[in-house]
Amino acid sequence: MIKRLKIILLLLPLITFRCFPQITAGDDLLREVIRQYGQVRITLPFPGTENFSELSRNVSVSSFKEKTVEIVLSQLTVEWFISQNIDYQIVERADSKSIITSSDLKNAMEWDSYPTYTQYDSILKSFTELYPDLCNLDTIGTSISGKLVLVLKISDNVSADEDEPETFYTSSIHGDETGGFILMLHLADYLLKNYNSDNRVRNLVDNLEIWINPLANPDGTYPTGNTISNPTRGNANGYDLNRNFPDPELPGMVIQKENVDMVRFLREHRFTISSNFHSGAEVVNYPWDSRWWLHADDDWFYSISRKYADTVHNHSVAGYMTFLDNGVTNGYDWYTINGGRQDFVTYELQGREVTIELDDAYITPAAQLNSLWEYNWRSLIGYLENALYGVHGLVKDADTGEPVHARVFITGHDRDNSHVYSDSITGRFVRLLEPGTWNLDFSAEGYVDSHVRDIIVNQDHATDLTVEMIPFINPVDTTDTPVPVLYPNPANDFLKVVLPQTLFGTVSIRIYNTKGIKMKDYIAQTTGDIPLQIDVKDLTGGVYILIVRNIVTNKTEKCRFVVALK
Repeated sequence: MIKRLKIILLLLPLITFRCFPQITAGDDLLREVIRQYGQVRITLPFPGTENFSELSRNVSVSSFKEKTVEIVLSQLTVEWFISQNIDYQIVERADSKSIITSSDLKNAMEWDSYPTYTQYDSILKSFTELYPDLCNLDTIGTSISGKLVLVLKISDNVSADEDEPETFYTSSIHGDETGGFILMLHLADYLLKNYNSDNRVRNLVDNLEIWINPLANPDGTYPTGNTISNPTRGNANGYDLNRNFPDPELPGMVIQKENVDMVRFLREHRFTISSNFHSGAEVVNYPWDSRWWLHADDDWFYSISRKYADTVHNHSVAGYMTFLDNGVTNGYDWYTINGGRQDFVTYELQGREVTIELDDAYITPAAQLNSLWEYNWRSLIGYLENALYGVHGLVKDADTGEPVHARVFITGHDRDNSHVYSDSITGRFVRLLEPGTWNLDFSAEGYVDSHVRDIIVNQDHATDLTVEMIPFINPVDTTDTPVPVLYPNPANDFLKVVLPQTLFGTVSIRIYNTKGIKMKDYIAQTTGDIPLQIDVKDLTGGVYILIVRNIVTNKTEKCRFVVALK
């Protein structure tokens, strides 16, 4: 890659050196810092797009500013990096004196110091004791070392699974990015304390199920015991958990314990809207992180991100959260990553998630925690309110009134899994959209497609919609088919494919004409009881071959279909 000449600029605690004219000495220093502290931060000049992409796939890129790339190396990645012969500089470690540990539980709940791990556990339990009708404490899973990954549920009927949009805030998946950890605790306290006195808070709690996970990587934040000392970006195994979510571009990746539990939790809830909180910059970052093209709802993503940042600007000091586009960026426009959480949630789960970077400093000094709250709390409230807007619908059987699990799709707009599904138990769905006039198409197993036109979406308001779907008189048999069933065949605009169970999940779709020329090649997400819908409007009349492959199991099915002459 890049010819190496290392220059080590900054002194590190407990390590004394002046310069290292021999390359091996500098490499040994990297190893020694990792041995003592679990990680080392380095910077290097931007190496060009191709080399940067290779770096991002092999090491944890933590930031990219002013043509300088910052990387965090752990015991897992340091040898690969050394083998690449890249120029770098070591970054001085943050001063641990800014991490002031709370003296007791009362002090911790003033939100201007950092709790011990046992105090953190006690804080969450105290919320449920003080507000038993509004707050439950649950466990997403456990860390490598056995620490609990805890989550609060806040709602007016908290013990019930209500027919309301679910929202999710989570922080500190990078254990050494600490400001969001305290911000989430402070937010939970604020919502609970102000439920009876603040109409805006009451509206949120009455109409949403709000889930808050203050600390997603407890081993990273508390690597040495009960207090925060030398926190690390990665988990106890040295993995960057925000590069470790399922990704079609990273087949065979070993998913870490914390993420196995988190993925299960996310799939169970399929949150309407969510955000994960970080530090190292001051910007709202929205999908995609891993794709150069824009999300179908790019305008909506930009709008809600712009609103978050602009609200912050109204209540913060000059210069806060002004990075890139005055505090907002598309992820890929900043720098590309794979295996990130926000792309996983937005693509596989049809969710809507952004990444909010709260502070240029990775470890927010205790003295600045209250300022961080003052700058952001109104935006945190406003972001949750987005779940109350857009189209709020009910899909039901026209004959029985029973709920229908349907695919809600906007033809000519939706792509890359930007569509949503109605809930299989309640028939409810939420489709978050920019203000305007929209046409929605509904499809479900055993039902005639339904098309609803000219649905008006207004700014900061919900549009209620009820859709009654008509059952087929002679429905297509879609039960446990050993091979795909295609209909209509010949097809005009769309081909529907009922897949066998072996192909459920993330699949590769390829279409070839009879000359062997590839006409389509893309990734899609399938669900068991909803036929896969393939757009064939751009194909000329004739015979085609469809190949569907599950990218995890490699199970493949091939079949022929016909596009009608046009």
